[in-house]
Amino acid sequence: MHRSLRFPSAVLLLALFCALLAAPRLTAQNSKVMGELQLKGATGVERDAGVWVDGVYVGYVKELKGDKKVLLLPGKHQVIVRQSGYGDFVHEVVVEPGQVQKVRVAMQLIPGARPPAITAELKVTVEPGRAAVFLDDHYAGHASEFGGSLHSLLVSPGKHRIKVALPGYRTFETEVSLLAGQKSEVKTELVKGSIEQASPEIKNQE
Repeated sequence: MHRSLRFPSAVLLLALFCALLAAPRLTAQNSKVMGELQLKGATGVERDAGVWVDGVYVGYVKELKGDKKVLLLPGKHQVIVRQSGYGDFVHEVVVEPGQVQKVRVAMQLIPGARPPAITAELKVTVEPGRAAVFLDDHYAGHASEFGGSLHSLLVSPGKHRIKVALPGYRTFETEVSLLAGQKSEVKTELVKGSIEQASPEIKNQE
């Protein structure tokens, strides 16, 4: 009786030990299959710009390295980089297994784009700070750009829709009404969820 109970446990431990030994090999194999995408920006405008790969938001340029580096399957991928007041930077890359594909991002100002003459200040304090912030359905930047004591979002007075989104989290939405010269704050911590719950702004946005 006791032996029959111990035997499955021993088999289970042996299987677990073998799986742990195999894990580094699987990781090494995956790293050889995947290719890496590296994005470079010359100025703060490019470095703080949001990045979409194949229609999904992955973060902003200067953070996409180390444990946040972008690994892609071999083949063609579309990269779109967005910044408020600038035209989209669109680039197609061909990723090779185990290779690094480098892309230099260059943003171009939209002709005639100017900040509003009369503004209100909106501080956006959000965790995680890498989440994308949308003002009236247009990408405004990542949350860490608009938090803290020195940073805020300058908007025209009136009613505005604020949306904060990040893959793997539930999208946060709210509405604010601001007067000229008014200072206001939107503060939230995103709740974890499925990428299937991602809003259209960060998933499959063309």
